[in-house]
Amino acid sequence: MKKESSIENQLENFRKEEHSVMEEERILDGAETAEESSSDLEQALRPASLKEYIGQDELKHNLNVFIQAARSRNEVLDHVLLYGPPGLGKTTLAMIIANEMKGNLVTVSGPALQKSGDLAAVLSTLEAGDVLFIDEIHRLPRQIEEILYPAMEDFYLDIIVGKEGASAHSLRLALPPFTLVGATTRAGDLSAPLRDRFGIILPLHYYAKQDLERIVSRTAGILDVEMDEDAVSEVALRSRGTPRIANRLLRRIRDFAQVYNDGLITRQVAKDALNRLNVDELGLDTTDRRFLEGIIFRFKGGPVGLEALASSIGEDTATLSDMYEPYLLQIGLINRTPRGRVATAKAYEHLGVLPEELSGKGLPD
Repeated sequence: MKKESSIENQLENFRKEEHSVMEEERILDGAETAEESSSDLEQALRPASLKEYIGQDELKHNLNVFIQAARSRNEVLDHVLLYGPPGLGKTTLAMIIANEMKGNLVTVSGPALQKSGDLAAVLSTLEAGDVLFIDEIHRLPRQIEEILYPAMEDFYLDIIVGKEGASAHSLRLALPPFTLVGATTRAGDLSAPLRDRFGIILPLHYYAKQDLERIVSRTAGILDVEMDEDAVSEVALRSRGTPRIANRLLRRIRDFAQVYNDGLITRQVAKDALNRLNVDELGLDTTDRRFLEGIIFRFKGGPVGLEALASSIGEDTATLSDMYEPYLLQIGLINRTPRGRVATAKAYEHLGVLPEELSGKGLPD
């Protein structure tokens, strides 16, 4: 009877959460906010060289070799494609490449380039050795991609001048040698012709806990925050392997410490603050847990298709696949099978549910 009551309570709690709407911005979203991108503090937190860059050791070593070789030949660095989940340092690496190659960084977002004139305006500002950084490069329109090909391969730009008809003619503009750095969270969405024109393709992976601890310690020093080692470990543990999230959590914990503990961040202060922010020991927030509870309670552990799961918990399919699923897969809470998503034993354990308790128990419609 006790187990039965426990399950009913969990089902009732899940029903209540299923219809709740999270109005605040998600603190565990690895994507950069507009406020962060324009923040002087955020820029100060970015390392300026490969020596200062923490983590991604294999990538960093290889990139250093490519940069040193290009500089010794007095050439521009080959075009670079950086891919991986948001918040892992793709924009920072683009800035570092520009610094190491002694060039200027010109930044643009893929969706902002809608017409050939948009791309021509950007390319015409480049000088020899500059780095053009295109974020979300997988969202470039196909016609822009085709204009970009000769610019990447041979450093020239073909544009059509005049209106359609007899007055229209092609004009070829020579471009100075430059390096294109493309960043994407969805490398599979890039067309093969565009992907093949990158000479250097580098994946970024979630960070190990020890690397995140070094990042949190570095950020605490820049913020002039007093923080003990146990608190550093606690923040790193709950940061989803993502430096941007670690820095964001640290700034919020600093607020709690300033109000409740004279600015000193101890482990207990960090834990209390993170619990108030609904970030648990694995770095999961409310929506992550609803994702798991949807599979376990409504679909009896799976398998379940992503569309059905998204509908059952009131979330967008793309949001679940881009923002939530990658990390849950990474830490082994779900598996992706040909028939759909399945909750693992680790997910049941984390939610405090035994699989046999759910026999015949599904979330009522």
